[in-house]
Amino acid sequence: QVQLVESGGGLVQPGGSLKLSCAASGSIASIATMGWYRQIPGKQRELVAAITSGGSTTYADSVKGRFTISRDNAKNTVFLQMNSLKPEDTAVYYCNADIRLISMLTWKNYWGQGTQVTVSS
Repeated sequence: QVQLVESGGGLVQPGGSLKLSCAASGSIASIATMGWYRQIPGKQRELVAAITSGGSTTYADSVKGRFTISRDNAKNTVFLQMNSLKPEDTAVYYCNADIRLISMLTWKNYWGQGTQVTVSS
C-alpha cells in the first residue's frame, strides 16, 4: 500500500516561516500531481498549492507570493515553503498525491494524515 507522511507543522508567530514536507512510500510506480490542502474546523478542505511531475505549479490566490511548492521526484517528496505567515493560515495541512502502484494500470488519489499549522503571537 501507499503512505503519505507529513512533517514540519507547528506554532509560529505572524510573519514567520515554516516548511512542510510530505514523503510518499510504498509500491509506487509513478506519481503525477502532488499538492497541499488545508482545512479549518467547520469549513471545506481547500487547495493551497499543487505541482505536476513536470514542475508546473498552481497556487490559491490567498498564498501567492508567500508560499512555494516544490518536489523531489527521486525521493517521492513534496514540500511547501510558507513565508510571511498570517493568523488566517492557521489550519490542518494535508498532503495529496495521484499515484500509480507497481503492476497497476490505474491511478489512485491518496491523502496524508494532516499536520497542524498555527500562526499566533
